[in-house]
Amino acid sequence: MNRPDGDPDGPAVQTSGRPSPGRWFVRQQRLLVTGRWFLLAGSVGVMAGVGAILFFSLSHWLFETLMGGVADYDPIVPRGESGDPGDQEYKYGLVTISPLWCVLLPALGGLVVGWIVFTWAPEAQGHGTDGAVDAYHNQQGRIGARVIWVKTLASAITLGTGGSGGREGPIAQIGAGFGSWFATRLRLSNRERRVLLAVGMGAGVSAIFRAPLAGALFAAEILYRDPDFESEVIMPSLLGSIISYSIFTGWSGQGSLFKTDLLPNAELLVFDSPIELLPYLALGLILVAFVMLYVKGFYGIEHAFRRLPIKPHFKPMIGGALTGGLALALWTATGDGRVLSLLSFGYAAIQEPFDLLQGDVAWGLAGVFLLVAVGKIVTTGLTIGSGGSAGVFGPSMVIGGAVGGAVGIAFNLLWPDIAPHPGAFAIVGMAGFFTGCANPPISTLLMVSEITGDYSLLVPTMGCCAITFSICRKTTIYGSQVQARKDSPAHRGDFIHDVLEGIWVSDLVENLRPPQTIGASTSLRELVRIVPEGHSQYYPVVDERAALVGIISLNDVRRYLHDDTVWDVLVALDIMTTPVIAVTPTDDLSSALRRFTQKNIGELPVVDPEDTSRLLGMLRRHDVIAAYNALVAPVDPA
Repeated sequence: MNRPDGDPDGPAVQTSGRPSPGRWFVRQQRLLVTGRWFLLAGSVGVMAGVGAILFFSLSHWLFETLMGGVADYDPIVPRGESGDPGDQEYKYGLVTISPLWCVLLPALGGLVVGWIVFTWAPEAQGHGTDGAVDAYHNQQGRIGARVIWVKTLASAITLGTGGSGGREGPIAQIGAGFGSWFATRLRLSNRERRVLLAVGMGAGVSAIFRAPLAGALFAAEILYRDPDFESEVIMPSLLGSIISYSIFTGWSGQGSLFKTDLLPNAELLVFDSPIELLPYLALGLILVAFVMLYVKGFYGIEHAFRRLPIKPHFKPMIGGALTGGLALALWTATGDGRVLSLLSFGYAAIQEPFDLLQGDVAWGLAGVFLLVAVGKIVTTGLTIGSGGSAGVFGPSMVIGGAVGGAVGIAFNLLWPDIAPHPGAFAIVGMAGFFTGCANPPISTLLMVSEITGDYSLLVPTMGCCAITFSICRKTTIYGSQVQARKDSPAHRGDFIHDVLEGIWVSDLVENLRPPQTIGASTSLRELVRIVPEGHSQYYPVVDERAALVGIISLNDVRRYLHDDTVWDVLVALDIMTTPVIAVTPTDDLSSALRRFTQKNIGELPVVDPEDTSRLLGMLRRHDVIAAYNALVAPVDPA
């Protein structure tokens, strides 16, 4: 629909070399708004970066003290964390642990976590990203300040005592909590609080995984199941992620989490021929089955724990004991230390496929990797589903990497020309698996590339992610995700405005109410007589030239009904509201509706766009709503 003035693009642009004072003012306002968001997002980035350092340090100190010092467990860690240049040979299968403490430590950790969480902040239980997503959609971006500290401590204890989980969930909720707290302290609007919550979530993930671009996009993409982005989050999140990443890597050192470029077989982790796509596409189909098992198993275990007739404080202890018991049983049965990746982070299952030499590839190793994948699905459900506190992104990487490694070994043994190294399949498997179970394909592609420092497998990774995303669209590990922006309670009302942008005030000219004006010099005594007898709650005030100078509402007059001493002293000019909130015939109804809600008023004066003091009529709010209803739900004349 064209604009009534015949100009679909709005007012003509001034050709004068000098900007008008109005345009200069608008530019200054935009600069102030931009600078304000730089300051807000940057501040949240600082908090998230420092929070990531504290959480990382605490969880690793507890792990080394308890699992290392008490349980005598010394697992393989990613080469990017260990500082190893790539020439050290890791003995993955020879990792050991104290059988007693393998079960006892996760159980004791669960007992402590259960008491902390269910005493101080029950919302800190489970995987934190889902809590942050729920707060964005349903809580106006509010996360209690105590959640930050409870989540930090509970997650560090869970991971430090062997509970199966990752760092992403805790640091996402911790960073989101900082953003929410900061916005609340500054008395920002609900919309601004939501944006800063997402900035904190992305900044935390960016720091802990050393993946700034992926973390920023993760915050905008993880909110929805459909391939939809929260556009208003992206630019502030980019700034917050840059700052948090810089702070964290300034402390921990630069570099990716998993180093693949320094290994002897790094030249094999590439994509050389289109025919190589075939095994990667097959991997995508295999991953779909594991995604379904992971999501259904996770929520099945969570449901089972909810039905247990005991206090929730003790459920994480049971989950921890079962986690340690399963890891111990598989280690005892196989004698292979790789299965101990079921405990805590489990990143050895990702690093090993990169390290494999040709002589190490064997069918038995593929079986161990599959055992790790299935076991990690179970232990993650037991740890987090019982009420423990940790993330599901890290386990997803382990499961996807282990499945990818197993499939890569199989294709390497059967068809070595198109599957030169299993490590490439581990990289693709990580991305494909998390895309399938969480629905963020773009940020996951970048995340896996950034944490491995390798973009050479982008094409097969895209193909694998496309398969898992397309088939698993209705499956998600994050229950608080909504389908798309239009389904989010945070955006309720936004899409009414979009529809109304195609209708102009002039389209409702027949519905305009003729204004009942009041002279600026009319006494309050006369107003007390006129207004109650009128048929409106709003009366435009005009001067001797009939020019609009203000507006009086029924409530303005009611204020003086019980004080007749001023009825002959005050006139309309004294009690009217100014400046007048008005619309012109060339305004769309979306703009009109925003002005109605600005002060919660029922009528707006319609003025001449060339002379805003010339009153044309009164636009009623219910006429705008009626126009919207007629557009989206037209009445069938039959």
